[in-house]
Amino acid sequence: MNKKNDMSRRKFLTSVATGGAAMAIVPRHVLGRGFTPPSDMLNIAGVGVGGMGRANLINLASQNIVALCDVDWGYAGKAFDRLDTEIPNLQKRLDQPDAPSTPGQPPVEFDRVKAKARLAGMIRLKNEHWPKAKRYQDFREMLEKQTDIDAVLVATSDHMHAPIALAAMALGKHVYVQKPLTWSIDEARQLARRARETKVATQMGNQGHSLNDARTTVEYIQAGAIGDVREVHIWTNRPLGFWPQGVPRPEALKEPAATLRWNGPGVNARLAAAMAGDYPVPDKLSWDLFLGVGPRVDYHPIYHPFNWRGWSDWGVGAIGDMGAHLMDHSMWALNLGLPSTVETVSTPFNGASYPHATQTFYEFPARDSMPPVKLTWYDGGLMPNKPEELGDEDLNKGGGALLIGSKGKLLHDTYGLKPRLLPKSLHDSYGKPPQKLPRIENEDHEVNWVNAAKGKTETSCPFEYAARLTEVMLLGVVALRAGKKINYDGRNMRVTNVAQANDFLRREYRQGWA
Repeated sequence: MNKKNDMSRRKFLTSVATGGAAMAIVPRHVLGRGFTPPSDMLNIAGVGVGGMGRANLINLASQNIVALCDVDWGYAGKAFDRLDTEIPNLQKRLDQPDAPSTPGQPPVEFDRVKAKARLAGMIRLKNEHWPKAKRYQDFREMLEKQTDIDAVLVATSDHMHAPIALAAMALGKHVYVQKPLTWSIDEARQLARRARETKVATQMGNQGHSLNDARTTVEYIQAGAIGDVREVHIWTNRPLGFWPQGVPRPEALKEPAATLRWNGPGVNARLAAAMAGDYPVPDKLSWDLFLGVGPRVDYHPIYHPFNWRGWSDWGVGAIGDMGAHLMDHSMWALNLGLPSTVETVSTPFNGASYPHATQTFYEFPARDSMPPVKLTWYDGGLMPNKPEELGDEDLNKGGGALLIGSKGKLLHDTYGLKPRLLPKSLHDSYGKPPQKLPRIENEDHEVNWVNAAKGKTETSCPFEYAARLTEVMLLGVVALRAGKKINYDGRNMRVTNVAQANDFLRREYRQGWA
C-alpha cells in the first residue's frame, strides 16, 4: 500500500471513530444512497468470504450481494470455485431417495426443504452475485468507496471482528458478525454500546440461537421442568484435529541441537525448529491486512488459513469457537449474567498457542429467586462424568450440555439440539414445555437479520445479548492467561484480585490501526 492510500485509510478510521456519535443522531434517510427502503432487498457486503462467510452468503443470496472483501483471494477464490462441484453434488443427493435406516441405528437426517433452499442460494451466489460483486482486500477501502452498501457481514478471523463492525456501524450499516463476537472483552462492550447508539440491526453468527430445538431447551428450563438449577456442565471435543493447539511458535534453534536435552523444553525447541522456515507469502494474500490490529508476526502457513483460531494473536481457542454454540442456552435460560469468579486449568500453555485441553470453572451469583450456579466448561476431549440416568448410552463426545436441577436433569447436544429430560420417565411424563418464545421463520438466522434490518422483526441474537455471552466465554481465556482464579467485578469490567489480569480484558492495537 502506498503512502497516499495508507494516509487515506488512516483518515477514514479517524473519521469513523470521531464521527460515530454524530451518526447515531442523524435520521437514517440522510445516511446516503446506501439506505434501502424496508420493502426492497438489502445491498450486502461480505468481509472474510473464504470460510464460514461463504456459507453465510449462500444463506443471504436472496438479497443483493454487492461487494466481497477478503485479505486472501487465493483461498477465497478456491472456496467459490468449489461451488462448481458442490452444486451438482447436492442436486444429485436431492434427486436420490432417502436411504433406508440401518437396523438398530438412528435414521440419517437429511432435511430436504433446507437442502433445496441451500441449493438455490448456492446457484444464485455462483451465477448472479459472484460475477457482479465488486472485490476488495481492504475493508476500509470498501467502506470508503462503495456507498451503496446497506449491511455488512463480518466473518474474518476473531481479532478483526470489532474493528470492521465498528467502522460499518459508524456509517449506519447493519452488521452480522460471526462468533465469537470479538477477540477481547473491551471490544464486546464497545460493540454492544455502539449497537444501542446507532440502532442498526445486529446479529452474532451463533445460528443455534434461532433453532426450534434450542428454544425448546430454554422453555424446559424456564418452565421449571428440572427445578432449580445450581450446576451446569458444558463440553466440546474442539480443537480435535480441526486446527493445531499446544504447539510452539516456529523458531530456529538458539543453540546447537546436541546441547539440548530430550526433556519437555528440549523437545519443544526441536519441534519449533522443525517447523521454522522462510515461507513466501502467497501471491494473493495481503499478510499485513490479515495481521490488522494484531501484532507484527512473520507469515507462516501454520497460522493461515483457518489455523489462526488456535493462536492467541488472532483467535480465542476452543471456547471462542464453540462456546457460543454450547454456553448460549444455559446463559439464556438461567439469565446468568456475568460470573463473580472464574478459574481455568489446562494442559501446558506457552502463551502463543492455546493448550490442547482446558477446564474452566465459573461461579455465577444468585439472580432474583434463582440460586447461584456453578458452570464448568471442558474442551480438548475432557468431559464431565456421565449421569447414571443415561444407562448404557454415552454422552455425545462431540459436545453437549448437562444441566442439573433439583427435580431432574436436562441434556442437549451442540446448538441446543435434541433437548431431553433425565431420567427418561421424567421426559415421558412431562411432555413438551409450554411454548413461550417466538420461533424464527425457517430457523434462518441470516434472513432473520435481514428482516430485522428491513424493520419486519427483531434479531434473534443482537449484540446486546451476544456481547454478554462473548464476555463470559472470553473470561475463561482471561483466567487462563492470568494463571489463577480471578474475582470479577462485572459492573466495572475489572478483575479485583489479580491486577495484571486487567491487561487481558483489552488489547492495544498495532500502530496505524488505533
